[in-house]
Amino acid sequence: MTAARPVGLPTALYLPDGDGFVATDLTIGPWDPGLQHAGPVAALLARGAERVTAIPDGQTVRLAYDILGPVPVGPVRVDARLLRPGRRIELVEAVLTAGGSPVDRERPLMRLTAWRMRTSAVEGTADAGVPLPGPEESCPETAAFFTTDVAYHRALEWRFAHGSFNAPGPAAAWTRPLCALVDGEPMSPLQHLLVMTDAASGISAVLDWHRATFANVDLTVALVRPPAGEWLGLDAATTVGPAGAGQCFADLYDATGRIGRSAQALFVEAR
Repeated sequence: MTAARPVGLPTALYLPDGDGFVATDLTIGPWDPGLQHAGPVAALLARGAERVTAIPDGQTVRLAYDILGPVPVGPVRVDARLLRPGRRIELVEAVLTAGGSPVDRERPLMRLTAWRMRTSAVEGTADAGVPLPGPEESCPETAAFFTTDVAYHRALEWRFAHGSFNAPGPAAAWTRPLCALVDGEPMSPLQHLLVMTDAASGISAVLDWHRATFANVDLTVALVRPPAGEWLGLDAATTVGPAGAGQCFADLYDATGRIGRSAQALFVEAR
């Protein structure tokens, strides 16, 4: 289920275009209005990986993204393949390129490898529930640091359980989609999770957006079970070392409990 979309916003993050996609303004990131936020790209790559799986009823348990270059707002293409087939466990790769020339097609900008496993009934670990106020008790907020009004932060509804988009320090937020990932398709809970999770280092920023950049070079998401439901949450904290490297870790939740954890390595420098 998708929340009511504000009037005037694009209906999706991406529009189908032949064998590729065209990014809408909802993919615009915080550093440059011509470049995409990595969250929508991560979700688009996961969509590609899901489409080549040979374990259709399996679950994705780890997604590792390498951000090899900035992704422009415009045409993109995703190519996916099975790296390690198997009846019980498989490794899938998806690669995103931008532009239409042969040279562009040979230069990957973001790459995903995802482990997927066949599901089976086992006795799981007891779930402690969600140690955060729920979305109904959390505070709606809009990011103030994007350079354009229509950008990534408008793709999801954000409600903060603690912390803030617009103040430094650890933060926890719930989100639900305000658009589709690909026009004409519902956004799956896993796709929603990935659109959201790359923002962990943004909501828990410890540096001034106007004085420093702290873009992540990777994103790793490890899941103990698939996300479910309309609202998903993350509880994030960032640490920056003295030599220009940072780390962001986040616990990930749906309405019934913890589903996994994410990690990002940050490249930090003064503006």
